[in-house]
Amino acid sequence: MFNLIQWTIKQEDIESYAHASGDHNPIHTDAEYAIKAGLPGCIAHGMLVMALGSRAIDEWCAEPLTSYDARFQAMTYPDEPLAIKGSWINEEAGKGSVIIENEAGEVKMKGIFTVKR
Repeated sequence: MFNLIQWTIKQEDIESYAHASGDHNPIHTDAEYAIKAGLPGCIAHGMLVMALGSRAIDEWCAEPLTSYDARFQAMTYPDEPLAIKGSWINEEAGKGSVIIENEAGEVKMKGIFTVKR
């Protein structure tokens, strides 16, 4: 098992990601719009959550990432503390898994990755 990484996505992170990615869907940046759309408020971009997973993989492994497959499981909200966990599936082959979940254990994203060996 890799070292646990804890992270909280702030609304400012979401807005920066929207600017950098060009994804300006207002469910991410406008709370009133998100509520009108049936959400409890703004939500983080799925790809921003996925990026946290790749950042963790980079921290855990010295080798270059060669593949990364992620499946989103639940929405992530601003100021929601996240735990990023990972482990080897086959260390010799460089294949591992990453899971991002909140403090209640709700899984936000599951992923499988491979690093170059």
